[in-house]
Order: sequence, then structure tokens, then C-alpha cells
Amino acid sequence: MTRHERLNALLELLAERGQVQVDEAAEALEVSAATVRRDMDALAEQRLLTRTRGGAVLSSVAYDLPVRYRAAHRPQEKRHIAEAASALVSRGSVIGLSGGTTTTEIARTLAARPDLDEAGPRPNLTVVTNALNIAYELSVRPTVKIVLTGGVAHSRSFELVGPYSDLVLSRITMDVAFIGVNGVDPVVGATVHDEAEARVNRLMAERAGRAILVADSSKIGTRAFATIGGPELFDTLITDPALPSDSRKAFEEAGWQVATAPQE
Repeated sequence: MTRHERLNALLELLAERGQVQVDEAAEALEVSAATVRRDMDALAEQRLLTRTRGGAVLSSVAYDLPVRYRAAHRPQEKRHIAEAASALVSRGSVIGLSGGTTTTEIARTLAARPDLDEAGPRPNLTVVTNALNIAYELSVRPTVKIVLTGGVAHSRSFELVGPYSDLVLSRITMDVAFIGVNGVDPVVGATVHDEAEARVNRLMAERAGRAILVADSSKIGTRAFATIGGPELFDTLITDPALPSDSRKAFEEAGWQVATAPQE
């Protein structure tokens, strides 16, 4: 396990438990206690956790961990979802991408498509996003037009929110929008931790001809603080094949159209 992977795993462990002791973390990660202490100290310097006597607790600023630390969580599932999403995008489309690790993977998958990398008089793809990291990754692609919504940046998620984001989104239209979430429940719908992000995500979905929710199966059946919308807003929910059959049935009975990304 590399240091980057270890830091990811430690933060995921904290996200699950809220607090963890050094010995617990060392056992879970199969490393020495000294290594865990060094990792905890490094993450504490970045304010991603708070050190306690003998361990650490999740920092108040880390409930929605930055993408650079969450990117390795369930990568295979996210890659399958991204490939399924990419198949729905045709050349010349205008698409919306909210922030999140799954939507970031969609951006990377689209950037790797040969047909979208061919030089021409017009952009092969227009991407509207409120995610700084997605805009940064795609900005080096001359055949992709990037429209950044503007707004106030959230340090936790790299997403831009606020009235400036609303202003841009209210004046454009998109063919399809892919929205990532922190949780999705068949009754409550799609949810995220922050109400400002929920507002931008909903507006992005409303401005698209087709709004698609993307979430790996670990987020299915869970709820976060702020709601975005349900099947009245989203055309389809794309998730991975690990979705339990009873969960799928609950979503379909609630009016959701569920698609599972095919495995390799």
C-alpha cells in the first residue's frame, strides 16, 4: 500500500467511525502504529482530522473529503459507471458535470475518447461544471470547451456555489447533466452534505434535457443533509452491479429508472 492509498484508507476509516485509535487503525491498515501516527500528524496539519490522545477524530472541515483524498475509493465501480455515462454522450454535446469523484471519473473517461480528441473547427464537447478540479483536468484539452459556473469555492469539495453559479446556469441549457451525490434514497431522493451544493446541483439538472444521477452502490440507501430531487428530476440512476436486488426493487417501485454499469 502506497502512502497515498494509506492516507485515503485512514480518512475512509475515520469517515466510517468518526474517531479511531492508533492501534485500531494500525490493525485495520496492516501497518505499524508509528506509521499511523505519522500519517495522522500529516493529515492533522492539513486540517483533515483532529488528533486526540491516542488517536484522531474526523475534523469539522473534513466531512466531505477533498477529491485528491477520496479519488481512490471504489475506483473500479466509479470507472464502470463513468464508462456507462460516457456511452450516453455524443460528439458535439453540451454536458453538465457536478463535483464529486464519480463525475471526475466521467470527465477523465470522456477526455480519453478518441472521437472527442479529433481536431476540428468546433469543440467536440462542451462541459459545464462547477467543479474546479474537473475544469482544471479538462482545460488542457483543446477540443473540449469548458464553461465554469463561477461562484464561491468550497474547500471541502472543490465546488463553486452561490448566486454567481445560479446566474450562469440560469442562462444556459445542456443536453445531459451527470450529478454526483453523497447519498440517494428511494423516497428522499438524491442528497449531499451542503445545501448550497444541493441548490447548484438541482439547477444544473433542471437546465439539462436529461439529468442522470451517478452513484456507486455504497451510497445507495443512505441520506445526507440537503436534498436535490428524486425521479421527477432525474431521468436515470446509474450505479454499479453490487446494488442489492431488494434495493433496486425499492427504487423502481418509487418511480426510479435504474441502470447498472456493466462489468469488464
